[in-house]
Amino acid sequence: MQRSKEQVMMLNRLLELLRVGGTHRVADLARELEITHELVEVMLEDLARMGYLKPVGETCAERCATCPLAGLCAAGEGGRVWTLTEKGQPGF
Repeated sequence: MQRSKEQVMMLNRLLELLRVGGTHRVADLARELEITHELVEVMLEDLARMGYLKPVGETCAERCATCPLAGLCAAGEGGRVWTLTEKGQPGF
């Protein structure tokens, strides 16, 4: 699929935010990018299809009760959790 220059710029901006490290909730990413939650979800899926992200297994969500970051990450909200792949790391 051919992406517009604007779409590529938005995907790159999202990837830059994710590369900062830590955990990022979809709501926070949407606010930072000034777009909808739904569009952030689509962009995360696109980055995964392109090999920059991969989903984390469900085991993370099962441990929320003992996690000090439970209130900050998507797993605590019932959302999907992603991690950067090697391709998604800075400098790749």
